Amino acid sequence: MIEYPADQVAAQPIGYWSGAAYRAVVGRIRAELAFGQLTQPHWWTLNHVAGAPGTWTRPDLADKLQPYDDLGIEMEDVFDELVERGWLEESAGTLTLTAEGEQGLARARERNSQAHAETLGGISTEDYVTTINTLRRMIANLGGDSDLP
Repeated sequence: MIEYPADQVAAQPIGYWSGAAYRAVVGRIRAELAFGQLTQPHWWTLNHVAGAPGTWTRPDLADKLQPYDDLGIEMEDVFDELVERGWLEESAGTLTLTAEGEQGLARARERNSQAHAETLGGISTEDYVTTINTLRRMIANLGGDSDLP
């Protein structure tokens, strides 16, 4: 990576760089998930259900995840696909991972963990925290939600 003088970097447009970073990072995540025939909405669903088994209803989870979707995905279809695949089951109106779903999630987590490590190569924890907090401040400055997801 070429190093540039601070004044040149400071003059760069944040919209370009945040967008380029988004496309690169999310593109990599989506590529890793595709190996397991998953999309990001599948990933979000599996993680949320795993984190609170038996507490998420379809409407509640759809409401929670919809703001993150930039592809116009119908969450009901995502839930149906995971049920049909045998990764989710419904009982008394709530969603729970099956053993197969837990295994699939573990495989996806491993691939995403490797991608995350590669993404952060050469970046200290301190620099990463500064970057996230800087972006959070910009979001807050513009009236957006800067809380952690």
